[in-house]
Amino acid sequence: KDFSLSNEKDAHASDSDENLERGNWSNKGDYLLSMVGYAVGLGNVWRFPYLTYQNGGGAFLIPYTLMLALAGLPLFFLECSLGQFASLGPISIWRILPLFQGVGITMVIISTFVSIYYNVIIAYALYYLFASFQKVLPWSDCFSWADEFCSKIRLVSDCNATLNGEIIHANYSFITSNNLTCMNGTMNYKPVQFPSEQYWNKVALQRSSGLDETGNIVWYLALCLLLSWMIVGAALFKGIKSSGKVVYFTALFPYVILLILLVRGATLEGALDGIEYYIGRQSNITKLMEAEVWKDAATQIFYSLSVAWGGLVALSSYNKFHNNCYSDAIFVCVINCVTSVFAGFAIFSILGHMAFVSERPVSEVVDSGFDLAFVAYPEALSKLPVSPLWSFLFFFMLLLLGLDSQFATIETLTTTIHDIYPEVMKKLRIPITLGVCILLFFLGLICVTQAGIYWVNLIDHFCAGWGILIAAVLEIIGIIYIYGGNRFIEDIEMMIGKKTRVFWLWWRMCWFFITPVLLMAILVWSLITFSPPTYGSVLYPAWGTAVGWCMIIFCVIWIPIVAILKIVKAEGNLCQRIVSCCRPAANWGPCLECHRGERYSHVVDPKKEKEHEIPTVAGFVY
Repeated sequence: KDFSLSNEKDAHASDSDENLERGNWSNKGDYLLSMVGYAVGLGNVWRFPYLTYQNGGGAFLIPYTLMLALAGLPLFFLECSLGQFASLGPISIWRILPLFQGVGITMVIISTFVSIYYNVIIAYALYYLFASFQKVLPWSDCFSWADEFCSKIRLVSDCNATLNGEIIHANYSFITSNNLTCMNGTMNYKPVQFPSEQYWNKVALQRSSGLDETGNIVWYLALCLLLSWMIVGAALFKGIKSSGKVVYFTALFPYVILLILLVRGATLEGALDGIEYYIGRQSNITKLMEAEVWKDAATQIFYSLSVAWGGLVALSSYNKFHNNCYSDAIFVCVINCVTSVFAGFAIFSILGHMAFVSERPVSEVVDSGFDLAFVAYPEALSKLPVSPLWSFLFFFMLLLLGLDSQFATIETLTTTIHDIYPEVMKKLRIPITLGVCILLFFLGLICVTQAGIYWVNLIDHFCAGWGILIAAVLEIIGIIYIYGGNRFIEDIEMMIGKKTRVFWLWWRMCWFFITPVLLMAILVWSLITFSPPTYGSVLYPAWGTAVGWCMIIFCVIWIPIVAILKIVKAEGNLCQRIVSCCRPAANWGPCLECHRGERYSHVVDPKKEKEHEIPTVAGFVY
């Protein structure tokens, strides 16, 4: 389809779409793969396997599955239904409950912060991807950049030995010079760093001593960051019409790579040790008595499914009205969890081999987060034959896992702009999308300085933490308790058809009681156990922690501000004003007249009524 900047019809819309104003997904596959790509991200590979290993191996799958059913799936289904019903993004959807519109703004701002640093992680993956195009991987040995602490093997510092019938304790140089042998279990090792760890800190990041020492912009990371934003901009220039096609590759190909890594890993010596550590020969069922394990399971499900970021609402808003959002929600959630378990086998089989080669216990080579992705796993891959190939595949997989999550996050931002200024967005979709990418690229430059990793860690620690939990708790309370859970169920039945009372029994139990209680428990737990941010052993300065608090306050402050603005703009005494702000707006309901039926026949068409909703200022006056 020809497309010009001044084209009257939105790039999202084509002639076959049900919603010509806004556009729909070209087909169901585009939507499902976009949702899978959004939900399945780096956390599935670098966080879940480690949590499983830490929390009792295979036993951890019990709380994990329970939390999926009780906290993850109910919220996921709620958000998908919400976006599909009204065909609106995460801010405008709050026509359902104008008092809580600030929750939508909080979701979008947190998504913005996260998209800034998430692309920096993609830039790291790109850098390592390009570094893999060498005959010898640059982190496979201690080359010119290394210092005296760099070593591929553990170095003994001292031990016990037998000399003239007596047991002595001596340093290792004395032991070797006298041709003595260390007694088993008495060896102390020097603190050494593996080449991959020094490469990550000294070469890739050029890491400074702390947040205080910003240093220079690391030019090659800045170029990788620019490239990753160019990829995102190119995939999204026509909105869901272009990104819906790109995800066929970015969402599916990581599974091919995971399978290749698993098959390769399973054929290596020591792989079984790694897998036994992961799932466990004897899974530790007693771990289930610890509250920490249940909290880990709940938070992992919560963050892994990407609920309460606004993205699920935004992506679902492009569905056709009668799409079966119920089966979609279950499909995406199950795929997401199966991927996490599957990824663990690929990760631990190769880490088991590394432990075998370096003669260390598996527990010493296992890690999560950046240390797994950029230190432990690259180190393990460098020990394989044809190591550049495996390294290329692994970082290509990380790149794809990151990109499709990033597509959906940026789509959330552009959908929000579209809902507020639809006319402008129709004419200028490409410049606005590119403008968003360019702005976020410049904001992300601080994350590619020598102190960049500290900034990435700081934003992750504060914004991606309990800001999202606050939004989720308010979202479920607002929709189920204030708008009305039964009323919301009737809305869903308008889309997917009438269901029996038994069908809704589980969802009612979760929405009305179990899910809000669980989320509140996680939120309170997170606040009680809150610790100041650290990166490894590096502590943050007081001003760094203060910046973190300012970021999270900036994210959530809109919830009370918008609520107060709405109440001030309403009419009547205080009680009447609050009640009127808790009623849906005059134009809440299905977007198209043909879907409104009897229940929403009263809906005011926004095109006829020129009231316009601006998120940070009050919208509708009742």
